[in-house]
Amino acid sequence: MSESEQKPFLRRIRSFVRREGRLTPGQQRALDELWPRFGIEHNETPLDLDAIFGRVAPRVLEIGFGNGASLLKMAQDNPGTDYLGIEVHRPGVGNLLLNIEREGVTNIRVMSEDAVDILKQQIPDASLDRVQLFFPDPWHKKKHHKRRIVQPDFVQLLYKKLKPGGRFHMATDWQHYAEHMLEVMTAAEGFKNISATNDYVERPGSRPLTKFEQRGHRLGHGVWDLIFEKIDA
Repeated sequence: MSESEQKPFLRRIRSFVRREGRLTPGQQRALDELWPRFGIEHNETPLDLDAIFGRVAPRVLEIGFGNGASLLKMAQDNPGTDYLGIEVHRPGVGNLLLNIEREGVTNIRVMSEDAVDILKQQIPDASLDRVQLFFPDPWHKKKHHKRRIVQPDFVQLLYKKLKPGGRFHMATDWQHYAEHMLEVMTAAEGFKNISATNDYVERPGSRPLTKFEQRGHRLGHGVWDLIFEKIDA
């Protein structure tokens, strides 16, 4: 095949870069021993969430749970709700698995792959009561804005996965990203802003205040929460 006949290989722009970091012995043990109990492998088969959790319950998906502290707190505070967390960085996954074991939490399952692939291939349509995206990478340089996960195509994917009345809750400490989120969500078909002023909401009690956020408050940093609800398009 001549060079002129070759087609370029187009890779999807991802919203994250894997920064593995070093696993502690405890985190490695968690990945070895606890993943089979609480982890879900990535494949192209839709998940049977009722079978995975062993019950019928409200379902919350959190994308990018970091070290898992806030996800663990939410699961402890809401034992009647099931939580599915996605995180690509293995030290954070290992940390959450250790805490799940220590606290005896049973209503969390964990996945460690690109959230877009998981949503497309494994999350059934109209199966989620809430999707959470807290403090995603803002990709603050203009040339990297295309890497931001909140984009029109991503939002329409979430629309398919949320139940009617389901909510997409975002939070960021970057004002420009908050403005980007607001612009994308306001233009998205099938969603309404629950804010009385059609912009941001106060942090709801359902989102725990993290140590990172508390430190930011002390330094005078702002945090913006946005919640949009799925409606009939």
